[in-house]
Amino acid sequence: MKIHFSRRHNILAAVILSAFVMTSCNDWLDVRPDTEQKEADQFSTENGFQTALTGCYMEMASDDAYGKRMTLTNVENLANLWVIHNRTTNKDDYELYTHDYDGDNAKKAVKALYTSLFKTITQANLIIKNAGLHSDALKTEGMREIITGEAHAIRAYCQLDILRLFGQMPQGGGKQVRLPYSEATTIDEIPPYYSFAEYTEKLKQDIETAERLLKDNDPATQFPFSEMTSTDDEYVTNSFLLFRQMRLNYWAVRALHARMALYTGDRQTAYSIARELIDAKLPDGTAVRPLSGLADYQHGYLACPNECFFSLSRYDIKSVAAPVFTLNDDNARYRNTNQVLSTTMLAELFAGENTEAHNRYNALWNQRLLDSSARLWCGFKRYSFSDDAQSQSLYYQIMPMLRTSEIYLIAMETSASLDEVNELHRQYMLSHNVAAATPFASTDDVKKWIVDEYRREFYGEGQMFFVYKRTGAKEIKWWKGVADELTYILPLPETEYDPSI
Repeated sequence: MKIHFSRRHNILAAVILSAFVMTSCNDWLDVRPDTEQKEADQFSTENGFQTALTGCYMEMASDDAYGKRMTLTNVENLANLWVIHNRTTNKDDYELYTHDYDGDNAKKAVKALYTSLFKTITQANLIIKNAGLHSDALKTEGMREIITGEAHAIRAYCQLDILRLFGQMPQGGGKQVRLPYSEATTIDEIPPYYSFAEYTEKLKQDIETAERLLKDNDPATQFPFSEMTSTDDEYVTNSFLLFRQMRLNYWAVRALHARMALYTGDRQTAYSIARELIDAKLPDGTAVRPLSGLADYQHGYLACPNECFFSLSRYDIKSVAAPVFTLNDDNARYRNTNQVLSTTMLAELFAGENTEAHNRYNALWNQRLLDSSARLWCGFKRYSFSDDAQSQSLYYQIMPMLRTSEIYLIAMETSASLDEVNELHRQYMLSHNVAAATPFASTDDVKKWIVDEYRREFYGEGQMFFVYKRTGAKEIKWWKGVADELTYILPLPETEYDPSI
């Protein structure tokens, strides 16, 4: 027991200490010997709370978290979505692609993303704790509720992905896994480990707390996201409240709730929330977040920014994505370090779909990519854009985290009415520029299409591995092995306590 305590204490100690220096651009966040005094300084002003919360989002957008490993590379390769050359220098991706979790490079990658997620969680915990201790510092009306609501939501978002990566199968598995749900803010606080049911209850509590705090205080419930991008808007009294679509706003937390409910098997809750979000209207009568694919793709906004309930800002996303997916211009060449599709894989990906009109098929894939032997490959273009594109920070330099397309798929998967499913499908396909979508003849057809559509829709967003795990898929497309619990339950980092040992 002492050995286990020491191992988990070391990794969490490093994570907690790092939380104090995440937003190091501020003098009061510089490393100091007296961490308690530094914490008191950090949370002595409203700006300090706001900067600490911004630090959470910055860590989420880092390479080790959703800026790369959780979206573009490592988690994508767990789902075998790409051609990965066996001579690639990206050894971590190759080992994860082959599901060799004992490989040294895979272990390093898993530890890096695990640590980054807990850095974010610990920073959120500090915000929640100090909002209670120093509430007098939060003077703007509703600011305490907004900041603590987002902090609870951030913690839940990251803890859900800890569950989806390291937790047991949500349905029908045999192996039981206990995981840490951290509310720790100091080195001496070691988070308890919870069973699946206990862990999901903690998730639900965090999400419901965030919903309660944000519902009557978040400007996103009163104004369209499009109005929250200019300081000229009369309602803006604090620039911190701008760009709510790049925060875990109230609507994003509801979308997160639907994602969590579906993953944990609460289909009725998932359906109810998805339907609520599809139908939701603001006080002026406009829809909260309608499907935007048709208009966004016409403008070249391939990340569908106008249907993001929540996205992360990443100013260097193009330079981060380019070596992963190639530059995607007419002079680009496929190298064995790139993640690409073969032409056969692309054809299989869109089998049965109207590819002549389908905007994802026609806009997302560079189908003229050649290697040194003049063989054709398909490069991914979601995060590629012209250097002179306008409003890049708003429409291009983003990482989608929760989108309306996912909400439609959740509603279709959980609806009890085939007529309703077909109407939702019709609307959904219109956003893909397919005006005459073939209706489903049975619920079995819906189930198969849903899995295929997650694969088509969320390339480069790190979602497909979790779909396979949630549905208990025995086959992972383009992988020759048989998927089982050992495939879907990643081992905890060796520096972390594993109660199953």
